[in-house]
Amino acid sequence: MDVTKISGFLRERERPTQWWFILESLAGCWAIAILTFAGYVLHFNPAPVGFLFLLIVVCVSILCGFWQASIVSVLACACLDYFFYPPIFQFTISDPQDWVALGAFEISALLVSRLSSREQLNSREAEMQRKSMEQLYELSRSTLLINMHQPPSPQLTFLIQRIFSADAVAIFDADSGTTDLAGAWMKDEQELAKECYVQQVDDEERSTRTSRRLLKAGADSIGAIAIRGNLGPLVINALASLTAIALDRSVTFQKESQIAAAHQGEQLRGAVLDSLAHAVKTPLTAIQAANAGLSEVGQLNHAQIDLVTLIDDEVNNLSLLSTRLLQTAKLEAREMSVAKDDIVVEEMVSAVLSQQSKRLAGHPVEVAISDRGLKVRGDRELLSMALVQYLDNAAKYAFVGSVVKISAWESHSEVLISVHNTGPAVPLSDRELIFQRFFRSQNTMHRAPGTGIGLSAVKMAVEAHQGHVWVISTSDEGTTFFMSLPQQGGSSQ
Repeated sequence: MDVTKISGFLRERERPTQWWFILESLAGCWAIAILTFAGYVLHFNPAPVGFLFLLIVVCVSILCGFWQASIVSVLACACLDYFFYPPIFQFTISDPQDWVALGAFEISALLVSRLSSREQLNSREAEMQRKSMEQLYELSRSTLLINMHQPPSPQLTFLIQRIFSADAVAIFDADSGTTDLAGAWMKDEQELAKECYVQQVDDEERSTRTSRRLLKAGADSIGAIAIRGNLGPLVINALASLTAIALDRSVTFQKESQIAAAHQGEQLRGAVLDSLAHAVKTPLTAIQAANAGLSEVGQLNHAQIDLVTLIDDEVNNLSLLSTRLLQTAKLEAREMSVAKDDIVVEEMVSAVLSQQSKRLAGHPVEVAISDRGLKVRGDRELLSMALVQYLDNAAKYAFVGSVVKISAWESHSEVLISVHNTGPAVPLSDRELIFQRFFRSQNTMHRAPGTGIGLSAVKMAVEAHQGHVWVISTSDEGTTFFMSLPQQGGSSQ
């Protein structure tokens, strides 16, 4: 902290007015007069009276100052000479002892007043430093609580002006290219912070008590701040550092949010692409089998043979496109967001069953929903896709004629949806792996064709809603696939 500036500021603030000077001098003179009267009435010797006078001079020096003490010391010296040094009731200032007494009083007044002023100054400086540290601590704590989803500069200007009682604050954020103001700025002063950033120079304007500082993150300048008020250079530098840290933290938070959004978008896009590829593979297999059957029938004319060949070629092309689609799911995704629809579980289940009626032919379906009004909040298409994949998986691996059961119920703050089928048990070692992309269990992969991406698509879709998937499987009771969904929906990114 600049001691010279603070000392001058404190002296200017503490300089007594003319009336205070007169009152303090009169109070000291009254004390000398009362002591003189008491000493004269009680017939005190000059020595003890002189020490008492000195005590009064010292007290006035400490409490009031040098000039008030000088006036009191002159009066004390006159009273001492007139009332206590012989000849009494006569002034004999020429006597050396009078000059010694006056000199002792004046020297004492000077030394004590200077020491007192220095101690008071040091005390006030320490108090100002303590207050500044408390304000800086409050600001640092407040910057940790600012809303990172909102621009930080307006919040910081408000906090600095409120905590430090600054006349005006301006912050230029180079990342957004905007200047945020708080307090009274003239129209031609509103670009002071931006000019500081452009010029890359810190400066002080003593006439207006305005300080400007660059905001640095490492070696790079990320903005500038201009502050007007009675703040020391060290406090201004600390404010600039805290502001730079807050702005840099905001930029980091935004980048992390963008990365999280991009990652989630990739997950969603992968889930959609995997679902499409998985859906296309199944009809292609059926078309390919039917086309092969036509070729085995025989007795086809030339035109029919050409058509069969054409179908076979186009099926191969579609199969190749599906493979490319699966590969595309691994690439960086464009931005996608989870819808926030209120979905009635019973209606979603009915729609999916209607869509999958042919696929589930030969398997009786039971539906058990605890509450007809049971709802989840999320993306209808993604959740429907996840349920379709569970049902498709059940239709593939359930024993012929066995029941497929769909259940849904509320558990605490979640909604649980399960699909149960009676078929080969999933080995314990595979129950986590089957939700990975392209994984197929060795025990069941021979029972039905597939690519191993259906369950991975379910996992990505449910996790996009901040939910979970798992499977329970035994040889006696069959296999049940679960998904848990928060009732308030998934991420808002």
